[in-house]
Amino acid sequence: QVQLVESGGGLVQAGGSLRLSCAASGRTFSGYAMGWFRQAPGKEREFVSTIMWTGGSTYYADSVKGRFAISRDNAKNTVYLQMNSLKPEDTAIYYCASDKVFKRWVATRVNEYGSWGQGTQVTVSS
Repeated sequence: QVQLVESGGGLVQAGGSLRLSCAASGRTFSGYAMGWFRQAPGKEREFVSTIMWTGGSTYYADSVKGRFAISRDNAKNTVYLQMNSLKPEDTAIYYCASDKVFKRWVATRVNEYGSWGQGTQVTVSS
């Protein structure tokens, strides 16, 4: 089992930027895809972005494409989410997660992830 701890959330004005980090421990990090999801009040948890275990491929929800960038540093067991041009509708709790399956090509569904962080709040004011 892997333990995940997110950081970097906060309050930002529309148009601003934040960088989220997710530090992993307890299990091999490099062989698993990592994902970012978010959940706004009253809504279901939704996919934001994922990065392949090698870091070679990335995928984004249409709502964040062109504004967010996911990356990973396997030497530091950390995955990042750079969020630019933030909008009020980006307000949510952001969770990082680790894929259940070793060296799967891509995972974009909640039930494909087996370990989750506690979440970090991102609030974007208009």
